[in-house]
Amino acid sequence: MSKVTFRERARYWFDNTMSKGTASLIGWLAVVSVGLIVLVTAFTLWLAPNEPDGVSHAGEVLWIALMHALTPSRVASDKGSLGYMAVMFAGSLGGLFIVSMLVGLLSNGLKQKVDRLRRGRSRIVESGHTVVLGWSDQMFTIVTELVKAQASQKGSVIAVLADRDKLAMEEDIREHVGDLGRTRLVCRTGRPTEPRDLDLMNLAAARSVVVLSPEGEDPDAHVIKILLALAKRDGIHPPVVAGLTSSRNAAAARLAGGPDVHLVDSDDTASRLIVQSSRQSGMSVVCMDLLNFDGGEIYLRTPKKLVGVTYGDALHAYQTASVIGLRRPAGVVLNPPGDTVINADDQVVVIAHDDSHVRLAAGKPSIDESVIAAAPATPTATERTLLLNWNGRAEQIVRYLDGYVAPGSVLEIAADHPKAGTNLAGLRNLTVNVKDCDTTDRFALESLGVGLFQHVIVLSDDRFDAHHSDTRTLMTLLQLRDMQSTLGEHYSIVSEMHDESNRALAEVTEADDIVISDTVIGLLLAQLAENRHLADVFGYLFDSRGSEIYPRPAGDYVTPGSEVTFSTVVEAARRRGETAIGYRDAATRNDPPHYGIVLNPDKTRPIVLAEQDSVIVLAER
Repeated sequence: MSKVTFRERARYWFDNTMSKGTASLIGWLAVVSVGLIVLVTAFTLWLAPNEPDGVSHAGEVLWIALMHALTPSRVASDKGSLGYMAVMFAGSLGGLFIVSMLVGLLSNGLKQKVDRLRRGRSRIVESGHTVVLGWSDQMFTIVTELVKAQASQKGSVIAVLADRDKLAMEEDIREHVGDLGRTRLVCRTGRPTEPRDLDLMNLAAARSVVVLSPEGEDPDAHVIKILLALAKRDGIHPPVVAGLTSSRNAAAARLAGGPDVHLVDSDDTASRLIVQSSRQSGMSVVCMDLLNFDGGEIYLRTPKKLVGVTYGDALHAYQTASVIGLRRPAGVVLNPPGDTVINADDQVVVIAHDDSHVRLAAGKPSIDESVIAAAPATPTATERTLLLNWNGRAEQIVRYLDGYVAPGSVLEIAADHPKAGTNLAGLRNLTVNVKDCDTTDRFALESLGVGLFQHVIVLSDDRFDAHHSDTRTLMTLLQLRDMQSTLGEHYSIVSEMHDESNRALAEVTEADDIVISDTVIGLLLAQLAENRHLADVFGYLFDSRGSEIYPRPAGDYVTPGSEVTFSTVVEAARRRGETAIGYRDAATRNDPPHYGIVLNPDKTRPIVLAEQDSVIVLAER
């Protein structure tokens, strides 16, 4: 190998200094400028020692050379000998190039600095803020709900860190969410998996952290990597809520995040909700009402006056709030036996429209014994369910359905998906049949004999993108609706969709329930970001074991057509070992946004329930 020459070393050193950025370039430009000024001064003193007139020493010549370099236009007013004019012209010409380069360097440097500021790279100095890491369509739902939840809090802040342009994130959120009220939105551009970028969010002072599952391939791996980055941080670790798309990755995510992380399994939660909605019309609307911050919300309270009181008596303790269960040291239990005594270390789980409404009632409830019905319990019967289309969570849906139905029930799967009906071994209660069917084709649907089924579930086909899949689902719903009208058939229809904006289009089909899976998960993440202790409550609600939400005929509780208070309905449900939380008006079941669902009505307000209306209760199957 040849020896490195001095020229190569000098060039290598020069290249390294030039690569250090704008400051280094300006430094070299300053050196060139000084050299030019010194040369102009030297040549002026040599070629025109007595010029210009009135100059007495070399310092004045140096100043004149400097002014010509910085202001090249001064050469136009110069007078003197040919040598003096030539030197000044050369100095002004060199200065023209130097000034041009200086302006260009300053402009480029300032542009880089502005771009850096525009991307949002300064450290957040807020405290008590909610941090959202990552980006997905759930972002808009989460921000919307957090804005509602924090509407009464002055100075609330939502901070977002994602690998997107800062201004683009702010514009997207404001376009989808609208007015943020008192809540301030702070966006930062960065990678949530990088510790340096996480430091921008001031996590030690944050109230909670939400980790979103991004779109694309293998999103759970990205979530797990963020959880690892959060766990490796030094200092205080705020509570973390993270969304996963697959139950198979829950163990790895739990290990990565540690004890301060609560995981929301998107597929599992959506599957449970679809199954429950297919069997209890209006279930998705009830859950959406409980999950969002618009209507009834779930709160935990420790009222000292209820210590020693039984759960059955506590059902009448609040006028504008509905007691639904207890949070005990051993875990959450909803609709416990009526003789369960409330202990000092228990928390009462209630539904209320606002935190300020959770106050104990004064006086005894108004109960009309004459209208309370004594309907016998309805025995569990076999069911026939039709499942249209197939996707990645369909196997889970079938297995959850198997846990609900009576032995001997039938599930018919109709889809042209290549994996339809696979991996279903071990079912206990369901008999499964699979048929090849294009679910958007009217004749194919009619050949299924849909009228023979009590329940129809329309899934989103994962072979297509979200928009196209929703379009196909709408076509199927329209066909089913027309078949119901033409043939006079009656069966419940539950459909799964991706985009919340398609709900308005689907309303014309009058489907019993429409589950927007991404919206449901976004709502749940927002709830847990505000109060992570509600995780056990929602987990209990979505589980097939224990008490669940059921809409049951109003005639089973009170005499139809009679004017009653909701306290009377609560008492009627209590005597059946159930907890009444609301009712559904059949006359408005197709009217958005609540579709006839009324949760947590004032217990003293008179209502009239018709034969077709339902009472919404928490009950065992």
